[in-house]
Amino acid sequence: MNNRFKWTVLGSSSCVVFFLLLGARNGRAVAADDVYGHLKVYTEVLERIKMEYVEEPDMKSVTLGAINGLLESVDPFASYLNADQYRQFMKGEDSAKAGLGLVLAKRFGYVAVVDVLPGSPAEKSNIGTGDLIESINNVATRDMPLAYAEQLLRGDPNTKVEVTVLRLKNPDPQKLSLVRTNVPYPEVTSKLMPDGVGYLHVTSLAANRLAQVKSSLEDLRKQGAKYAVLDLRHCSTGDQERGVALANLFLTSGEITYLQGQKTPKKDFVANEHESVWTGPLVVITNRSTAGGAEIAAAALMDDKRAQVVGERSFGDASLRKTIQMEDGGAVILSVAKYYSPAGKAIQDTGVVPTVQLAENDNSPELDQDGNPIPGTAPKAVEDNLLKQSIELVTGKTTVAQLMNQTDGPVINGAHPILQKSPGK
Repeated sequence: MNNRFKWTVLGSSSCVVFFLLLGARNGRAVAADDVYGHLKVYTEVLERIKMEYVEEPDMKSVTLGAINGLLESVDPFASYLNADQYRQFMKGEDSAKAGLGLVLAKRFGYVAVVDVLPGSPAEKSNIGTGDLIESINNVATRDMPLAYAEQLLRGDPNTKVEVTVLRLKNPDPQKLSLVRTNVPYPEVTSKLMPDGVGYLHVTSLAANRLAQVKSSLEDLRKQGAKYAVLDLRHCSTGDQERGVALANLFLTSGEITYLQGQKTPKKDFVANEHESVWTGPLVVITNRSTAGGAEIAAAALMDDKRAQVVGERSFGDASLRKTIQMEDGGAVILSVAKYYSPAGKAIQDTGVVPTVQLAENDNSPELDQDGNPIPGTAPKAVEDNLLKQSIELVTGKTTVAQLMNQTDGPVINGAHPILQKSPGK
């Protein structure tokens, strides 16, 4: 771990300890629902920083960092944009821009990679799920609003953007120069495999991908498929509500999900028998890059006992977000309602935990000090273990109990490996 990252983590930890000590001062604690009490603590902390810090602090940066930290603690997809940033954000929303093919969230104060689109500049540079974007065009992303970071990454096609990446495998910062391009969403792929297994890989729910899924399922059935494996690995784009329609293709009845928030009345989504296409045996595959609508579908199929889910815990991103304009001309982008699984779990909070938790085989090449792949270091014939186990499970060649006994233990989706000493995610 590089020294700069260590000091960042140490500084954040010190702030947390300071808050705890201050809140417990004189043996009293602020009640959880005492908003004014918490504001008083916050104000006192700011005053202590201003008066007693080792040097005169930039209070604007301190306040901005506190706001972004507050938002991240409740919603990793939230953003606070000041008036200038919000104006730029709105201008960018009105025009199509090229990008790097990154799906992002906030983790540990930094911009983190949820997923990377196939064939994108990011994928070609070996950026992957879990990597952290430390800076964009030499501007640090620490406490940067997520929406503003996404805006900085977008631009005209064929223009360059400089990013510094902290990789999962190598925490030393890697500086990369990438060229923005218009990255198309990946198509749905399907094929009939041995033993009558219909394999369907859905890596996006954008555009017309749902129609492609339906058509592919019908084609597989005509080809004689008796079983189906729905692969939702790296499916993280598209309108989240489309996950309801995806699940309905495999359900004839039952609850799919419900949407609810503090000020958003509960909205139930129930399966329509006429929308169902596949009623045969089904297994779903997920990984850390499964997010949004794909999570809604996976959770519904698992909780309704329609399918077993194999793989890694999904990312956790299923909510209705709203842009709320502030009096100072800025804005807050915030989740105002969450999608819940039929079992009542908030998907954004827990992700989808598979029936059988198995880690994917790592088929990525080793990287040199500059972050470039070293030729010949990638395994030449690594078997897709999640697909293999899913086929054996859906065809009845193995059982859930047997698969769980074969694993050394559950896949743990915990703290970021760069930030921890013990094995985790």
